[in-house]
Amino acid sequence: MFHFSLLAKDPQSKARAGKLITPHGEVLTPSFNPVGTQATVKTLSSQDLHDIGAQIILGNTYHLALRPTTDVVEKMGGLAKFQGWNGPTMTDSGGFQVFSLGVAQKKVTVRDPMGRKMSKFSKSVFVDVQNTAYQLPAITKTREEKQLNKLKRAKIEEDGVWFYSHIDGSKRWFDSEVSIKEQEKLGADLIVAFDDHESPLWDYDTTRVSLERTNRWALSSIAAKARDDQLMYGIVHGGHFEDLRRESARFTDKYFGAISIGGSYTSKDILYKTLEWCVPYFQEDKPRHLLGIGEVQDLFEGVARGIDFFDCVAPTRRGRHGNLYISPSAGGRKENNFTLQITNAKFALDADPIDPGCECMTCQNYTRAYLRHLFIADELLAQRLGSYHNVYFIVNLVKRIRESILDETFQKLFNEWLQ
Repeated sequence: MFHFSLLAKDPQSKARAGKLITPHGEVLTPSFNPVGTQATVKTLSSQDLHDIGAQIILGNTYHLALRPTTDVVEKMGGLAKFQGWNGPTMTDSGGFQVFSLGVAQKKVTVRDPMGRKMSKFSKSVFVDVQNTAYQLPAITKTREEKQLNKLKRAKIEEDGVWFYSHIDGSKRWFDSEVSIKEQEKLGADLIVAFDDHESPLWDYDTTRVSLERTNRWALSSIAAKARDDQLMYGIVHGGHFEDLRRESARFTDKYFGAISIGGSYTSKDILYKTLEWCVPYFQEDKPRHLLGIGEVQDLFEGVARGIDFFDCVAPTRRGRHGNLYISPSAGGRKENNFTLQITNAKFALDADPIDPGCECMTCQNYTRAYLRHLFIADELLAQRLGSYHNVYFIVNLVKRIRESILDETFQKLFNEWLQ
């Protein structure tokens, strides 16, 4: 029912191209999975995603369990049918969300490269000024994310988490059994074991306690799984501690047929080192997913270190705020995170598309000047066109990376983008 096979390997790195067969279709890897948190990739329809070339959509168990509830999704035929998607789907465990409602809300003084205070926990913003340009401005937080900060903090117990719904404030419980049963109701092809999510700023002893809890919950997730038409991913944790990451990698590979790497990172260097520590312990015939990561540089570096799958909200989040991806030929580079800010005044009379080399619907039909106007005027179309371009850009960049592995030009493409 599930089978992962390698089609090619890059001789100069750990990059690999493969194919994962699922009950609802095959996925060619490397692959970027657009994030449809609430059974929707924000501003985009399932037909849009099909036209873009997406192969699989990721949904969030926490959000769907609260609204519309997994019972509703199950009665409507499962996650794919519910959102009008004819292809494979994946759900996460909800572990990150219940964590972010809990210990992640404790405040510490950490500042981004712009000097602004950050929360203790940040999944999509790197905080090491020396290694990484500022990623996502605070204004890009959604209304729900801002609302989360007003809730009572969740409480982690040894066998699960008490948390409060961001919708109505009601007290809820998540543990391994609940997470897996909810994911089984959603009916995704790929699911994830329930995990305890550490902060990148925790000390060694605290991180070890969290990892031991994740391991217990992983075994409980396996015990709770009843459906054989879903492939479960285990999650590697351990923070920025090499021995804990290696230990977690061995454990996860031993017990699971698919591997994901979770956590948050204080710099890109730590992220890449984490991959180097973990990947050698993974069997070749198991798919590998780097959770919550999907920026341009990270895609190249992740693939080069042996990663098969990625997901991230950055393309749509950036797109909704006019931060749009561009290739090196259009001025994209590591220092600007391969983006331009379309609301800048210099684009007011710019007749070029976002990226002249891009074949997406947005770039084929609209100018930078028009897009800037839409964003300045706060028109809803701006969010859709920006998101469409960004998701297209990332999905098809990963497709191009996959093709470069197959035709043995990956190193050339890597150097064209990152050097």
